[in-house]
Amino acid sequence: MANNTPPSSGGEPDQKSVTSKRYIPLLIINYFCLFLGSVSSTLLSKYYFIHKGSSRWVSTWVQSAGFPLLLFPIFLPYYLFKCTPRKPFTHFTPRMLAFSISIGLMLGINNLLFSWGNSYLPVSTSSLLLSSQLVFNLILSVVIVKQKITFTNLNCVVLLTLSSVLLALGSGHDKAHGLTRAKYFIGFFSTIGAGLLFALYLPVMEMIYKKVYCYSMVMEMQLVMEVAATALATMGMIWDGGFRERMVFDKGEKVYWVTVLGNVVTWQLCFMGTAGMVFLTCSITGGICMTALLAMNVLGGVLVYGDEFGGVKAVSTVLCAWGFCSYVYGMYVKMKKERNEKMESDGDMDNETMEMVGIVTPVADHHV
Repeated sequence: MANNTPPSSGGEPDQKSVTSKRYIPLLIINYFCLFLGSVSSTLLSKYYFIHKGSSRWVSTWVQSAGFPLLLFPIFLPYYLFKCTPRKPFTHFTPRMLAFSISIGLMLGINNLLFSWGNSYLPVSTSSLLLSSQLVFNLILSVVIVKQKITFTNLNCVVLLTLSSVLLALGSGHDKAHGLTRAKYFIGFFSTIGAGLLFALYLPVMEMIYKKVYCYSMVMEMQLVMEVAATALATMGMIWDGGFRERMVFDKGEKVYWVTVLGNVVTWQLCFMGTAGMVFLTCSITGGICMTALLAMNVLGGVLVYGDEFGGVKAVSTVLCAWGFCSYVYGMYVKMKKERNEKMESDGDMDNETMEMVGIVTPVADHHV
């Protein structure tokens, strides 16, 4: 994490710095958005499919169509709250635009693969395959952004992966009726592809965010990415017949539209929180937070839909909480150390300044 303000910032502090006053509030807000968005979108997606929602393109579209909500964190800080000197889209270069569009199209393909896998695979297999993205994420983070492998992040990756494997084994009875071998393999490879693309997306975004100094610029890039992803999904929806499934949704058309709108909002919160976590911390932290929420999704299913919660799921949840809490504690210790080093560095600079003043003053008095 950089502690220096880039020249292009116009004097605005680097919000990635742990010594920034906005760092902790932004971190808390983004994790809250990630938590709320991930759990709610999972429950609403399950509700959509339970009541005869079946369009994979609609399921893909709702994951990015909430991009207009990003206009609030982009424009309000400058025009309403007056808490930043930077105008929206200032220093947003053509290169950043090209990067954002390209990654947005990749994100759209990732969303489609996730929807295909989710529509075919049972919960057990899907959970097991999606958990593999954390291992891919760690490997790609080492290769792309030179992430150091420490005991803290390796321990967390092992515990969360083991937790997801146990979760999958404990959900073996969830196999869908009428699942053919061909559909199983389509869902299998689609989910593996989604995990690989998302594991690639996180470190690539971390590499790009190293040149970004403020949260609003992150949201601007996220806006462009999701516009590109939504354009791709919209073309697929036009080809697939759009929202025609609303006529067979067994809860009625009004509930169908409420479900779609709820998915749009919650998925947006999820992706906004993920982008913020990667910007403020690193890609491996974003991946760990996403994987840790798999256990919360299971608990949500138990509370909302009355899913069975046996001993294996309980052990899985404990392992997940253990791995995540140990990682959060490691982050806390690291941040505290960085702050202390920053304060010591500032104190040494102040002492040197005082010594220089002490030397210069007698010389000035002598000349007088």
